[in-house]
Amino acid sequence: MKLIKLLENTKIIRYSGNLDAEIEGIAYDSRKVSKNFLFICIRGSFSDGHDFIDKAVENGAVAVIVDKAVERADVAVIQVENSRAAMPIIGANFYEHPTDELKLIGVTGTNGKTTTTYFIRSIMQHAEKEAGLIGTISVDVGSKKVESSRTTPESVDLQRIFRDMLSNGAEYGIMEVSSHSLEFGRVDQCRFQIGIFTNLTQDHLDFHGNFENYRRAKEKLFYKTTKANIINIDDEHGRIICSRIKEQDTPLLTFGIDREANIMAKDIEINDEGIRFTLMTPEYEAIIRSSIPGKFSVYNSLAAASVAYVEGIGKEFICRGIEAAGFVPGRSEVLPLDKPYKIIIDYAHAPDGLENILKSIRHYAKGRIITVFGCGGDRDKTKRPIMGEIAGRLSDYAIITSDNPRSEDPNMIIDQIEEGMKTTNCDYICIENRKDAIRHAMMMAEASDIILLAGKGHEAYQVLKDKVIDFDEREIVKELLKEGI
Repeated sequence: MKLIKLLENTKIIRYSGNLDAEIEGIAYDSRKVSKNFLFICIRGSFSDGHDFIDKAVENGAVAVIVDKAVERADVAVIQVENSRAAMPIIGANFYEHPTDELKLIGVTGTNGKTTTTYFIRSIMQHAEKEAGLIGTISVDVGSKKVESSRTTPESVDLQRIFRDMLSNGAEYGIMEVSSHSLEFGRVDQCRFQIGIFTNLTQDHLDFHGNFENYRRAKEKLFYKTTKANIINIDDEHGRIICSRIKEQDTPLLTFGIDREANIMAKDIEINDEGIRFTLMTPEYEAIIRSSIPGKFSVYNSLAAASVAYVEGIGKEFICRGIEAAGFVPGRSEVLPLDKPYKIIIDYAHAPDGLENILKSIRHYAKGRIITVFGCGGDRDKTKRPIMGEIAGRLSDYAIITSDNPRSEDPNMIIDQIEEGMKTTNCDYICIENRKDAIRHAMMMAEASDIILLAGKGHEAYQVLKDKVIDFDEREIVKELLKEGI
């Protein structure tokens, strides 16, 4: 595609060089530039793409997008108001606006995004509708699945993924939409048909500053939808979002358990085998089952069922799809063990997520709950004592350990968690090494006890100060079992 075509609708300040250059690819990382590429210079938290123009040109770039004055004679230079704001426009132009063809469904909220997207996709598959998936665990375009490096990919990558989905016959694209992606404009050129709000609880306040900013970031999804917004009416922030949506022309559909809603759950049963409830819609009722226990699982099922209802997908596909979805990796995942106790892995890394999974386990636990958890470094510090208090209040024994400490001292993080733990009567111990912490939990576990490994979930790594190491808790448990523990 010619460069001049790629620049349509961008705000150009000045340019030099050949605007008729043929562009064969786009990159914002100089290491990924190849022959005849356009390189977009993005300013990040730790680096500035403008500093890598030489490397990009060396790798084959024939044009660069900048948002500060750059003089070069060897490549076309286009200066725009803001490179990051221009990137989604350029990406959509290059990949020919794939979301004009793809039925795009976005799920946002603090918790439940991943499971909800898995439920939706399973329903679609049972209704014989092809659907791609983008989220925290993986990106699946149909022909291949790759691990995800972030909840919502960068804007150019998104447009490429959507085009790949269409090329593989997908009718739907289902994606998790993070508050960061909405704030940074990664989804600015995404045309969503349906937006879903699961809930809003404390997380990412290090980035957003306060709940008001956090909610307003999430709200941006619902200004982009063309068909329907599906909102959890039981959530206080969901009710605020509902009031704002009513000021728009976009149709609103609510779901809930405790408050009157369009889509509801009645006669809820929760045990260690999962959930069962009656789905209530304006047109029909249906019995829903899932092997993921907990009230949060009911909410996730309702959100997915609401999407199917909007799309006119029959209730039999909703029932079969949710039941067949099974366990989502790292979400209330019960490990297969030949032991008299259970081990559950869950991604709970924020206060509400930890409280939800512990309350769910408490509902059916016959023995003790032993919780192994930590908090991530370089993230919201205010939630650390809160999570300590939650773990102490809802566990019988807790082991405070390391999560992804990143650049922080893991023992400092543990000390901050411990402040909250000390306000409870829970017995606990601090073991910085996470493998040792898991070993301690398994050694002390007795018949009917449940060990909760919280925080890492699907992640197969641990981020330390100077390196990233392999750390898959499923494999760690296998290793410890081989040691005879």
